[in-house]
Amino acid sequence: MTNYLLSLNEDEALVLFEFFARFDETDKLQFEHAAEYLALLKVSAQIDRTTPAMFSPEYGSLLAGARERVAAGYEGEVPGMGSGGDPR
Repeated sequence: MTNYLLSLNEDEALVLFEFFARFDETDKLQFEHAAEYLALLKVSAQIDRTTPAMFSPEYGSLLAGARERVAAGYEGEVPGMGSGGDPR
């Protein structure tokens, strides 16, 4: 499995920390400031340039397998999934 490094400056990291902390506390994934969107957009752009799997004809099965591996062993609740959501 390939590992990727993503780059954020201190301001972007602080903005995203608050964004995710608020989501964890409120169970609402909603932007409160344009900086939150822009910091996430920067992360997304970096992923777009490094991950060729999204262009694979087997994308659906690759995504399903990746979700299973990332969530393996997690048994807690997932904010924002509502009742009955299975994180695996």
